[in-house]
Amino acid sequence: MNPPLAGRTVVITRAASQSNEFIKLLEDYGATVLSCPTIEIKEADNYDRLDEAIDHLYGYDWIIFTSTNAVEFFLKRLAHLKHNVSELDDVRVCAIGEATADRLRSAQIHVDVVPGVSKAEGVFAALKEFVGGPENLSGLNILLPRAATGRDHLPKALEEASARVDIVTAYQTAMPAEVDRGRLSAMLAGSADCIAFTSSSTVRNLALLFDTQDLSNTLRGLAVACIGDVTAATAAEFGLQVDIQPTEFNVAALAKAIADYYVKESG
Repeated sequence: MNPPLAGRTVVITRAASQSNEFIKLLEDYGATVLSCPTIEIKEADNYDRLDEAIDHLYGYDWIIFTSTNAVEFFLKRLAHLKHNVSELDDVRVCAIGEATADRLRSAQIHVDVVPGVSKAEGVFAALKEFVGGPENLSGLNILLPRAATGRDHLPKALEEASARVDIVTAYQTAMPAEVDRGRLSAMLAGSADCIAFTSSSTVRNLALLFDTQDLSNTLRGLAVACIGDVTAATAAEFGLQVDIQPTEFNVAALAKAIADYYVKESG
């Protein structure tokens, strides 16, 4: 029996440094995978605020890590400043997504909360439940190391609950320096069946590459897969109908959702 994605070609836009797992998962389902990253993960231009926060970790009640990228760059600065992970022992730690939690645990950092829903609204609900109600968020000092740009929903919700939130830049996302627009155009116009987006930035950067606010013509005939509803909402802003969206927000669930979509289509 053929694997579910045999004969199917999937274009992925994930950063090259993070695409190996996703590629393998899709290939295990039988897909031909074309990798054309529209995003690159880079060091921040300035680490003054993150370094200051690391030097004063004792002043925080919570650290919220929004991604494995946030963990990786935080740990690099921690080591650069000659601090030890044991300094996080007295701070509560929230990890968004199991992959983020696993990366923290592999660094010997405890994880107190992993929200069931891996987006801002789910994080706020999980923290509120953990501390025993919104009134207990009042007065807490929370560190949020993340990308230079990010959604404001979580910090706003925490601040409305009278917590104090320090948002510090741990890394930045950028358009890859050597994106081959011609190659990407050829992929999309050729044999591709599906395009997968793993963040809002991958959608926006694709639109920038084609200098358009409407990607519907650019991606005509392709099934559109998005890792979660935030990414799906961004795709909709750029004129796309999202065909595939898993209930869990990780690449394993996304690869399975793509496979399931084509099983149903062929069935």
